[in-house]
Amino acid sequence: MEVCSSASLLGQQLTLVELERLSFIGPEEFVQAFAKDSPHIDSSFKDMKKTKNLESYVHWFNRLSFLHSKKKQRVKTIEFWIETARECFNVGNFNSLMAIIAGLNMSPISRLKKTWHKVQQSAKFTILEQYMDPSSNFSSYRSTLKAALWRSAGATDQRQRVVIPFFSLLVKDIYFLNEGCRNRLDNGHINFEKFWQLAKQVTEFITWKQAACPYEKNANLVLFLLTTPVLNEKALTLLSFEREPPDNSVEKEHYKTLKTAS
Repeated sequence: MEVCSSASLLGQQLTLVELERLSFIGPEEFVQAFAKDSPHIDSSFKDMKKTKNLESYVHWFNRLSFLHSKKKQRVKTIEFWIETARECFNVGNFNSLMAIIAGLNMSPISRLKKTWHKVQQSAKFTILEQYMDPSSNFSSYRSTLKAALWRSAGATDQRQRVVIPFFSLLVKDIYFLNEGCRNRLDNGHINFEKFWQLAKQVTEFITWKQAACPYEKNANLVLFLLTTPVLNEKALTLLSFEREPPDNSVEKEHYKTLKTAS
């Protein structure tokens, strides 16, 4: 919060980073990413598999999930991230939204009951969680994504044209469509429906990644987001126990184990 005091600005800069990372991913990387799991793909193609940009984007999601404050301003920090998540939702940045939700739901954060009791944005966070609820194959998110696509298609304001999907789910959908449907039907004909659906998904992805970013880059903030050190899960858990001591036997044993290891 010392680097950026505005949740709105942070949400916009996260969107800028997302669009930049997306722009590097070529549609061929999806094919190459699945090649190693496909026994019928020639081994020479597997050796040439290059998915650096796709893997880098997944790494960005994980990094954002772990990007939490190390200081004692826990209530303000949580409220700030919730406001940032809401901004991401408003601008159509569902990938950053999901990363923030995942981060706040991590055990070291969610177990801070005394802290969460003081958070005044809990109701807003619950609503955001409902939009990204994984039940029924993310049906709520998929409906929200359709609404965002509808808004984008008819928008004249560049800020309303941005749609950044929850990337891990997009990859999962393409993977299961590719692996779960046969290339040929029982009569030997090509399964055109499968390839039409694959083409549709990839075409939508290309459209999303080509969207121009409507926000001016804040170099200092982007540098902070991309380079500031983040805690791993063990360090974050240890810090969580130091902020709010273990309140049951399981947590006490876990804390003891972590302290011994450190």
